[in-house]
Amino acid sequence: MIVGIPAELVSGEDRVAIVPADVPALMKMGLQVVVEAGAGMRAGFPDAAYVERGARTVASRTEVYAQADIVLKVRAAGADPGHADKERAMLRPQQLLIAFLEPLWEPRLAASLAERGVTAIAMELIPRISRAQSMDALSSMATVAGYKAVLIAAASMPRMFPMLMTAAGTVTPARVFVIGAGVAGLQACATAKRLGARVEAYDVRAAVKEQVESVGAKFVELPLEAGSSEDKGGYAKALGDDFYQRQRKLMAEVVARNDLVITTAAIPGKPSPVLITAEMVAGMQPGSLIVDLAAERGGNCALTRSDQIIVAHNVTIIGPGNLPATVPNHASQLYSRNLINLLRLMVKDGKLTVNMDDEIIRESTVVHDGKVVSARINDLIGAGTPVASS
Repeated sequence: MIVGIPAELVSGEDRVAIVPADVPALMKMGLQVVVEAGAGMRAGFPDAAYVERGARTVASRTEVYAQADIVLKVRAAGADPGHADKERAMLRPQQLLIAFLEPLWEPRLAASLAERGVTAIAMELIPRISRAQSMDALSSMATVAGYKAVLIAAASMPRMFPMLMTAAGTVTPARVFVIGAGVAGLQACATAKRLGARVEAYDVRAAVKEQVESVGAKFVELPLEAGSSEDKGGYAKALGDDFYQRQRKLMAEVVARNDLVITTAAIPGKPSPVLITAEMVAGMQPGSLIVDLAAERGGNCALTRSDQIIVAHNVTIIGPGNLPATVPNHASQLYSRNLINLLRLMVKDGKLTVNMDDEIIRESTVVHDGKVVSARINDLIGAGTPVASS
């Protein structure tokens, strides 16, 4: 069987699905590897590096799709809507496509793969169970995003992070508040702490308090009764407008006393909850900064604009999109390893088996044998039969 690695088409997407160092792992599974020329170049992986590890390069993505039994990508379908129709047309029956597909956000684009008779696995649907940790690409990419968010803030703030004792006087440390203590939030806390900032963090899931404190941050406790604030996958879930209104009121004081606020609160398949209102921004000190990691889905700050930097009430609000792609070398290494670990579950002696009795495969597979097989996606589109292209 042949694994195909096409170049990514999304503007600014510099990651590649498989890095040269992981080609031997695929070959040990009995697979051959075909890479589109230049696919890894923007991530720092030249074609020669793939060839040295045993892969073949071909001149065009058409050749990749024509030869491959398994196509590995970073973004496809709903995660690359501008090219979804073109790429879908190159797929053929019985092929396996594995990528970020954004099926919860664009269920019909993901479901439209069924008309090609392919099997499509969405990396963002990998369940958060201990056995699947090495395949959890969302966590891998969130690690990169949390790290990069702090670096962006450090380069943009009008003050330094650490406390400094100098002959000219003492420079007090920056105060950082991280909203959302998932993987991205915890990495942001750890990175800001290493740079010398005083770090606070908040999450609706009180159970993460120990994790926050383990990376050197102080957990902010708000007197709120959230009820069940975590879904079965370990993600924070939407809690309703009344809860968010009370949360914003109590959080305003915490936001106002910090120099930097990093927001990471995202709900899978839903718009990001607004946690920081325009009034809260107005209450911040002049020169303060907000980095909103939820910008792609509307943002946690009411004033956020995706992929833009704006200034309001003398506060700078940065809404970066797709931060992992701005660190493509290491982000690709992490994502590549996630894919390798997933394929080890599916490929034995060069033969592919899609075992729908396995929880990892069952939960992450969107379409199989011409049908939508994901219960979550069926709930969103209201259909369990093949879906025509949209």
